[in-house]
Amino acid sequence: MTNPEAAQNEIHQIARYQVRADAVERCLAAIHEFMAYIRANEPGTIRYDVWQETKDPTRFAHLFIFRDAEAHRAHGESEAVKKFAGVLYPECLAPVGFVDYRLVEAVSTSEV
Repeated sequence: MTNPEAAQNEIHQIARYQVRADAVERCLAAIHEFMAYIRANEPGTIRYDVWQETKDPTRFAHLFIFRDAEAHRAHGESEAVKKFAGVLYPECLAPVGFVDYRLVEAVSTSEV
């Protein structure tokens, strides 16, 4: 089991949004480019998943965990975020919804 106290400085967020149907492929390309940047340049990003709904492929959720507030700030101020938002936000049907979470408990398949 993951220890919530060990994660007390981590930043946990989920972002949800829906894009126009004719923009899905353009947004997917931007997601792939953005994720490549994160993998190569953000050691403070512990986890960053992008999910696309199966029943409605215009809907997405991003789950991210940052090591601490500094890693979260560095991510948010990066040129890559600005570039990604410049592609994504004009295609969204409503503003992206960001929600902060506190870890209560988790299980990893490597722990089972």
